[in-house]
Amino acid sequence: MKTSTTLKWVSGGLEAFFAIPILGGTIILSMAWAPLWILLALHIVTLIFSVKDMESRTGSILGIVTCVVGVIPFVGFVMHVVTSIVLLIDASRTTVRENA
Repeated sequence: MKTSTTLKWVSGGLEAFFAIPILGGTIILSMAWAPLWILLALHIVTLIFSVKDMESRTGSILGIVTCVVGVIPFVGFVMHVVTSIVLLIDASRTTVRENA
């Protein structure tokens, strides 16, 4: 499995975790938005590996946007949901393609 695919699985899972309404929001707020900075770094690294592996960049770019607007409570929740779906679908498509 390519590094970019593994990173998409990880970042998609983390985005889904932070999309849990009360739990994700509580963790992000209690840590003074530090998880958003960590996710931002992860999305940038994933984007770099996606470019290197010539894979789709959409999920990583959307993740970067999500981390920037994630400080807005309801908008952040919606963006985390959308980003997690995009990343997980992209990772699953790449995994199927690699295993075929």
